[in-house]
Amino acid sequence: MTRPRTTFPGTPRPADRPPWTLLPPPLRAGLGTVAVLAALAAALLGVRYAGEGGPHALDLRIRTALEDTGPTGRDLALAVDLLGEPLGAAVLVAALAAACLLLWRPRAAVLAVAGPGTAVVATTLLKPLAGRTINGGHLSYPSGHTAFLTALAVTLALLAAGRLRLGGPAGTLLVLTAALLAGAAMGGAQVLLDAHYPTDTVGGGCTALAVVPAVALLLDRTAGERPRAEAGTGAGTGG
Repeated sequence: MTRPRTTFPGTPRPADRPPWTLLPPPLRAGLGTVAVLAALAAALLGVRYAGEGGPHALDLRIRTALEDTGPTGRDLALAVDLLGEPLGAAVLVAALAAACLLLWRPRAAVLAVAGPGTAVVATTLLKPLAGRTINGGHLSYPSGHTAFLTALAVTLALLAAGRLRLGGPAGTLLVLTAALLAGAAMGGAQVLLDAHYPTDTVGGGCTALAVVPAVALLLDRTAGERPRAEAGTGAGTGG
């Protein structure tokens, strides 16, 4: 005869577990504020440099500092730049989406595609509005390469924060750190390769920070209740 399972006081039952989300509730207030500020920064920079075709003093100072890295810095810039090119970007997105599917996280796989994709689309739409140019008329603000890698890093950090069940401050710090590192790497590469002004890359990073949390929240709202397939694969707000 099978004995009934003993339930100790305070032990959470499966039904008591918080719903699985892409944007964990503890992070929503902090990242919501970050997203609004990032959107405002991107808009203000776009207005400030609208219609211009050259660097400003801040751009020149940053570029001069980066050029001191020499040939090694340029070689690294070329390698990082490949990650934002169509083939490199497709490989990165496909790898992250595939990993999410292997972990039975289909909604996370959607974010892996939709987050960076929406950020790149946003920069494409914003470039004609800003009208800033570089290298003989090429639209430059905001940087799509920087937006892509930053968005991918933010997506990965969001999924990690959920998986590790990080609290608001720790999760927000993880996302911001990932965004800063990825944005700085790709932004520096774009400046060294003379593809963008430094302020273009700041606009690209801010665009990603504004877009990805919004996409994650939208996917959560669209999904409604926790999917049955995902409910059986893990507890909490894991990614």
